[in-house]
Amino acid sequence: MITGDIKAKIDRVWDTFWAGGIANPTDVIEQITYLLFVRRLDDLHTTALQRAQVLGQPVTGGIFPEGTDGQGRDWNDLRWSMFRNFDPDRMFEVVSKRVFPFLRTLGVDGSTFSQHMGHARLTIPSPYMLDKIVGLLSDVPMQNRDTNGDLYEYMLDRLSTSGTNGQFRTPRHIIDLMVNMVAPRPDDVIIDPACGTAGFLVLAEEYVRAHHAPALRTEEGRHHFHHRMFHGFDTDPHMLRIGSMNMLLHGIENPNIQHRDSLSQQAGHDEEEYSLVLANPPFAGSLDYEQVSKDLLRDVATKKTELLFLALFLRLLKPGGRAAVVVPAGVLFGSTTGHRQLREALVEDHHLTAVVKLPSGVFRPYAGVSTAILFFTKTGVGGTEKIWFYDVRADGMSLDDKRMMLVPENQFGAVPRDDFAAVNHEKNNLPDLLDRWHRREASELSRARTEQSFFVSKQEIAENDYDLSVNRYREAVHEEDDHLEPSEVIASLRKIDDEIRAGLDELEGLLA
Repeated sequence: MITGDIKAKIDRVWDTFWAGGIANPTDVIEQITYLLFVRRLDDLHTTALQRAQVLGQPVTGGIFPEGTDGQGRDWNDLRWSMFRNFDPDRMFEVVSKRVFPFLRTLGVDGSTFSQHMGHARLTIPSPYMLDKIVGLLSDVPMQNRDTNGDLYEYMLDRLSTSGTNGQFRTPRHIIDLMVNMVAPRPDDVIIDPACGTAGFLVLAEEYVRAHHAPALRTEEGRHHFHHRMFHGFDTDPHMLRIGSMNMLLHGIENPNIQHRDSLSQQAGHDEEEYSLVLANPPFAGSLDYEQVSKDLLRDVATKKTELLFLALFLRLLKPGGRAAVVVPAGVLFGSTTGHRQLREALVEDHHLTAVVKLPSGVFRPYAGVSTAILFFTKTGVGGTEKIWFYDVRADGMSLDDKRMMLVPENQFGAVPRDDFAAVNHEKNNLPDLLDRWHRREASELSRARTEQSFFVSKQEIAENDYDLSVNRYREAVHEEDDHLEPSEVIASLRKIDDEIRAGLDELEGLLA
């Protein structure tokens, strides 16, 4: 998460680009990200040096070679902490002729990272401009491991281009919730077919490191983790480069990050290759219907990208593979043939585990659409007996365009840093959601329909035309009097707002 102070610093950097004649927004975004990446490499190298000094051992995990290159030039000159102190002309010489060529050599030979970085070039035209930008970026905090993606998100927002093709990042705390619910395993093969800046893959990587460290100490486990576990596709080459840098910074040597239109006929043949799908695919992205895979159209004849992606997920998953995916609320109750067909398939042919309804403000300021998270397992032989519903009413942030944090930082997210205080539940439902998820085969079975979570039988779902909207099955609480507390009025208004937004989404689908 970036603060107002960081935004102001980035604004000043942006203004410097424009004043220097670089007006192409994608060029600005890419150059800023490259430079922040170079700075982050220096931080990682410094950490490796400090670790070696403390342990009294040789340096391991360093980024830059020791000594000098073949021409007698010091490798240390390529480090941010060194060249930032050079005079402008020398800095420009080092960055343009040595740092960027060095970037193109990083990563495993033949890796997708190397392919994306093969086009890395410094396009800043003058030494003075580079010197000013490096000075400004030196003041940007880099403690957030997902800073590159956060900055990209902000820059898209500043340009007012976010959301036109689904190009906005899923909030990190929502990704973290989904990852903790599906609990990636060390033998998983994970795919995000619309990966953007690779946020889902990064959080999955962090979960596996934290929960399955012993499995990563074996040679086979390490090789799988670095070379076979993580896969991401996207159509935007700029996002692919950013996603690749993000993964490398998180210690993944060779993620499979490819330029691919996942819905196209030419997307390749990798059906049943993956054991876990984590994704927030485009809801209303541009779509060339003639290029859509004929196999997907046989599964669901539609022009709606969210339905096509659901059909794609089922094709990509191995039998027994799991998925946690964000969908617009219209998927839950849409009346078109495609909507009903996919819902019926999830319930009857596979194992639909849970539907988690999100507040409509989760993706503000980029989009106000109502959304939900679907959790399912591909079986091909059914398995759904009952479906668990949870109605998230607060995610720890305000649900307006400002998205201000409403709880202390140590109480934020699905897994707060400190013990979660029950008094914060009204502002952050995510810890309760995760706790109830883990108890869904125990105390959750007896929950009443008036509560925030409850089960609905497969039979009842089928009798309601496979409608998966939580409001269809919730039962009202009958009070002894008609008096409502202000918080209850607000909750009711939010529910009405969600229903109106969902209705508009459905209307848009019918008109499409």
